[in-house]
Amino acid sequence: MALQRINEPSFQAYGVGNLTVVDMITPDMQHLVDPYWNQFPPMNPLWHGILGFFMTVLGIMSISGNFVVIYIFSTTKSLRTPSNLFVVNLAISDFLMMCCMSPAMVINCYYETWVLGPLMCQLYAMFGSLFGCASIWTMTMIAFDRYNVIVKGIAGKPLTNGGALARVAGIWLFATVWTVAPLFGWNRYVPEGNMTACGTDYINQEWLSRSYILVYAIFVYYAPLFLIIYSYYYIIKAVSEHEKAMREQAKKMNVASLRSAEDANKSAEAKLAKVALVTISLWFMAWTPYLIINYAGVFQTMKLSPLSTIWGSVFAKCNAVYNPIVYGISHPKYRAALFERFPCLKCGDDPQPNVSDNQSQATQEKTGA
Repeated sequence: MALQRINEPSFQAYGVGNLTVVDMITPDMQHLVDPYWNQFPPMNPLWHGILGFFMTVLGIMSISGNFVVIYIFSTTKSLRTPSNLFVVNLAISDFLMMCCMSPAMVINCYYETWVLGPLMCQLYAMFGSLFGCASIWTMTMIAFDRYNVIVKGIAGKPLTNGGALARVAGIWLFATVWTVAPLFGWNRYVPEGNMTACGTDYINQEWLSRSYILVYAIFVYYAPLFLIIYSYYYIIKAVSEHEKAMREQAKKMNVASLRSAEDANKSAEAKLAKVALVTISLWFMAWTPYLIINYAGVFQTMKLSPLSTIWGSVFAKCNAVYNPIVYGISHPKYRAALFERFPCLKCGDDPQPNVSDNQSQATQEKTGA
């Protein structure tokens, strides 16, 4: 009944000058809300409906898509390679993110405010930070692996299952450290502007609170972005130089092509690197608006509204939908295994069976895989 009473006045309250978005929240959540939000009236119920519907669609697509990726990569022997452990870890992170985020936000959109209590608010924000950090550093490891295979080639140290698992463990440990910091007083987790989601406090102007946002952005946004750009710059450069050398040699020998099986594998590696690059680019497109919103709160560069803040949070979760789609379309062996397990999804020609999977031939030879 308590939840029903929260929802009832909202339709009547929209547009009433004395009622604010903060008045819609339950009394036990009031201490977490920054006074800044007292200036805004309750959001139009239509926006809550749109947000709830959007999160429902995102949740279904992400949970089902990432589950299929986990299932296919984990049960297909030819795909159980060290490099693909990063792909599986990325899918697990995205899967868990939407399992935690989507149902909670849909419930709160229905009641038009946060109704799950302070503890769930803390857990919601904490898991969002954990899985977001894990995803971006997993993508960074994917870029490093492509760099090791394509740029260093046989000179690079081969990736083993043990090495991949150690990196995955390091990713989750690193993400956990940043996730628990607000629980010990370095910033805090609070309701977002429209009170249907929770995240870090970027409105508080105290230096201790602001410093967390600034340092977090360095280690979870700028550092991985720089490392990924560095890796792909040299990947593209190496592939370009190799192609140029092949064309010049073919011209000297008066032949159409000098491509061998090894060259075909290099070409496949380059295509897979492009797939990873697209995935990472989509991730940054999804998270950059949320970074801008955080900076706007920290530096007070513009007036934030409840509606703008929640859409930034929703767009950040879209990356959990992109990854299974990109890998499903562009990974030949994954696509072949998918159509074998789920023939109803097949709508085109069979994928080429001889195309290299996400682990390079060079890596397979060196690891004995």
